[in-house]
Amino acid sequence: MPPYIKNKRDLPFLRPDPNFIVDLLPPSAYTSNPMNAVTTKFVHTSTNKNRCPVNVIRWTPEGRRLVTGSSSGEFTLWNGLTFNFETILQAHDTAVRAMKWSHNDDWMVTADHNGFIKYWQSNMNPLKVFQGHKEAIRDLSFSPSDARFATCSDDGTIKIWNFHEGIEERTLTGHGWDVKCVDWHPQKSLLASGSKDNLVKLWDPKSGRNLTTLHGHKNTILGLQWNKNGNWLATAARDQLVKIYDIRMMKDLQTFRGHKKEVCSVAWHPQHESLLATGGSEGSIMFWTMGQSEPTGGMENAHDSNVWSLDWHPVGHILVSGSNDHTTRFWTRNRPGESMQDKFNVGIQMAAEMGLTDTGAAEDDNIEYVPGLGNHNLGVGGGFDMSPMSIPGLGGGPPGLGGGPPMGSMLDNQSGALPGLGMGGPPRPNGMQQGPPNGFGGMQRQGGPGGPPFGQHGGGGPGQWQGGGGPGGHDRRQGNWGDNNGPGHHFDGGGRGRGRGGFNQDRRGGRGGFRGGFGRGQQY
Repeated sequence: MPPYIKNKRDLPFLRPDPNFIVDLLPPSAYTSNPMNAVTTKFVHTSTNKNRCPVNVIRWTPEGRRLVTGSSSGEFTLWNGLTFNFETILQAHDTAVRAMKWSHNDDWMVTADHNGFIKYWQSNMNPLKVFQGHKEAIRDLSFSPSDARFATCSDDGTIKIWNFHEGIEERTLTGHGWDVKCVDWHPQKSLLASGSKDNLVKLWDPKSGRNLTTLHGHKNTILGLQWNKNGNWLATAARDQLVKIYDIRMMKDLQTFRGHKKEVCSVAWHPQHESLLATGGSEGSIMFWTMGQSEPTGGMENAHDSNVWSLDWHPVGHILVSGSNDHTTRFWTRNRPGESMQDKFNVGIQMAAEMGLTDTGAAEDDNIEYVPGLGNHNLGVGGGFDMSPMSIPGLGGGPPGLGGGPPMGSMLDNQSGALPGLGMGGPPRPNGMQQGPPNGFGGMQRQGGPGGPPFGQHGGGGPGQWQGGGGPGGHDRRQGNWGDNNGPGHHFDGGGRGRGRGGFNQDRRGGRGGFRGGFGRGQQY
């Protein structure tokens, strides 16, 4: 430690070097620097065996587990330390739409697409269920005292419920369309709601009176949340905007622009009041800091579809996102010195370090790379869609593509001499003819000759004859229907793809991979 630093407490900021990761503290230790809480590093993806959209996610109050609610009505519990699956239970009969913990951490209330409300203890034991709305409930929120909670629904109403008795106390009407989100003020008797009518309304839950209406958005309000300071209200809408309202002045304090499509979710950081995260329908997650117009950080490809829900760990060092792409993903802070702009699961930085500048192929999962032959687009039938090229040592292109005589004609001799190499190929086994014997295809039928070991036509079947299948050839193109296609000997392994049987019911095909050993028939 340098002599001018007497104490670690003299370092208000973390130094940007991986060696100082030992000094990394929770976000609450960096009160003056919210940048230390921007979670752009991908950690883990959790997926249910029953794949369906994840509509809502919530950390348990102590942060040891994560609860996710899906479109199948299931709750899934994930370990908050290892992010592994713990348990799953059928919570609702229809999609889970809302989930919220009480402030005393003892109760959780959930709501579903049919309008049913359910009470849960902290050990996930259900205690009470009743129908609160006739249509889907989109959001709910507890009062500061936990004595009441509010729900909003597609029926255009907001209802105030007595939590202990489970009875409705008041219905708030005023929105002209579906109410998509509601949030209770953290300290006061004040409700905020957002609707499909493009309006944000503030309500007095005691009298049921609409106090004011905010007209800042031009499309459906999909999410809103009060800041813990009680002064700022963040709203997210389909007009691709995130707005911050200051209720002390009743005006739009700041507008964040950066999402390419509608903004689906918003979440304030639990420790830094000036930091919030938003999720978009294009699958991106962005981080914003009050006073700055540009995003503080973000992941453009965090998900493949809408990010329906975001929730911070109570400590603030982990962000979890639930998406329409059926996944739940965990994000954490970068190590000291790492780049913040880390695109998820693309590997651009690693490719640049290795000198691989063309990363477009990463988008196509069907591209195979064969040593010595460059990149080949694998066809449906197991053949190659090659461009003209030469094969080292053979002085010509692949069969049928020009640039040299067909390989089968060059090798149509008993010794199997390889042109240009001045040496013979491996001799044929004793008794092996140019074509297969009678009945090789599984039927007593005089068949034509199959492909030679390096013939023009292979792929586990004959090229232009009907008959027993011979060993596969180099080109691996599909021939006509044979009685029984045999295994193919590929130059780098067995045949790929399904062999096509003909008259024989067995229909076995070559199956080994490009880089496997011998292809072996697989019955189907």
